[in-house]
Amino acid sequence: MTPVRLMVVDDHTLFRRGLVALLTQDDRFAVLHEAADAGEALRCVQRDRPDLILLDNHLPGVRGVDAIAGFKEVAPQVKILMLTVSENEQDLSAALKAGADGYLLKTINAEDLSDSILKVLDGESVISPEMTTKLVAAFRTQPPAAEKAAGSAPTPASPAEGLGILSARELETLALIARGASNKVIARELDIAETTVKIHVQHILRKLNLSSRVQAAVYAASHGIG
Repeated sequence: MTPVRLMVVDDHTLFRRGLVALLTQDDRFAVLHEAADAGEALRCVQRDRPDLILLDNHLPGVRGVDAIAGFKEVAPQVKILMLTVSENEQDLSAALKAGADGYLLKTINAEDLSDSILKVLDGESVISPEMTTKLVAAFRTQPPAAEKAAGSAPTPASPAEGLGILSARELETLALIARGASNKVIARELDIAETTVKIHVQHILRKLNLSSRVQAAVYAASHGIG
């Protein structure tokens, strides 16, 4: 198995180096680079094209959430997993809208972090359990105008346009995605094959003009699904 190529971006030297040391002990991962700020990280992403970035939010200069668009521009396929101390729902909302593929708190244990990295690479949404209720609350209470002003890329379909073209099974799948269910859990709940779930997820993203499973969860929560 080819190791997952990672980059760690965090301005706290002790935490960053400890995390790198932890990850390099796992043969499934290879840390290409570590960076202390968004500017350094962007140069490394452009040069090395990692598979996934572990990104802190509170960086000097440019915040992590504000750097996501630049990372995605130079490396569209890169996955971005926020790893932060912030339990602020506005930070969570901003990160997911900017295109982050997951949002974890630094209180996570090593085994769960490794599992989360692999899940994100498999296209699943990963959000710390402590943040799940905040995610739903943030997007269900946010007016559509505010959502549009905040922006995301690509622009999601409108509720009428998007939900109307989803099949009944795709709507069921979307509702389970909004609850944070993995493909395996969705397959068990709907009594279908896991490969079929993946196909439904792909169709949902295409029909709703979304770029990630996390965006699908956000879209569902903001429109009362799930």
